[in-house]
Amino acid sequence: MTHDHSSLSAGCWERGFDLSYRLACEQLAKIGDIEEQCRRSGARYLGPHEIVIDYLNQPYHIMIPEGKIVLEDSGTETPLRDKIMILHYFTGAKGTPATGKSIAYKQLQGGVSYFPAFSQRVIGPLVKNFGRGPELLRKAAAKLGGCEADYGDLSVTINAFDQVPITLVLWKGDEEVAPNGNILFDANISDYLSTEDVTVLSETIVWKLVKNIPSA
Repeated sequence: MTHDHSSLSAGCWERGFDLSYRLACEQLAKIGDIEEQCRRSGARYLGPHEIVIDYLNQPYHIMIPEGKIVLEDSGTETPLRDKIMILHYFTGAKGTPATGKSIAYKQLQGGVSYFPAFSQRVIGPLVKNFGRGPELLRKAAAKLGGCEADYGDLSVTINAFDQVPITLVLWKGDEEVAPNGNILFDANISDYLSTEDVTVLSETIVWKLVKNIPSA
């Protein structure tokens, strides 16, 4: 799921998503014990051909082995990027318990190298949209099931998946210091998602929050 806006045409972009989705469906079909994988991921087992997984405070049904994903009680087509993320999480989940220890992006595998892109795609938009009005973050996060955390001037933790809490942190700044932000993860996150998936998931969350900013 590598994305480069400057070098890929829209067609290549879509083909990349299509390929990622097909590969993820292949991984899903290879799982021998779906019930055990539900335990590892926190998904709900409805039977050998259907499970339910919570993603950003909404339940999604996954059909097995074809990988069809639908939002519960809705005919809405799940966006391809979200389908890929849900399948990557479910198929890759190792069941590692939460550590309670928070880490930053640079502590992930390859995180130091990828951090400039992560900062531009994730932290920049977070600070731009919420840095001068952190209370808006609290309100926007509530729609994703977010709750307040104890970092910075304001922080919220959103359970992207059952085993993947993501904490967004803001410092308001003042006349001399610009607002700043950070994203924190439980130290077990690499047992559920790759570093690139963490980037895409964090970016998805930030833009969903921006869409949820209350209108004046």
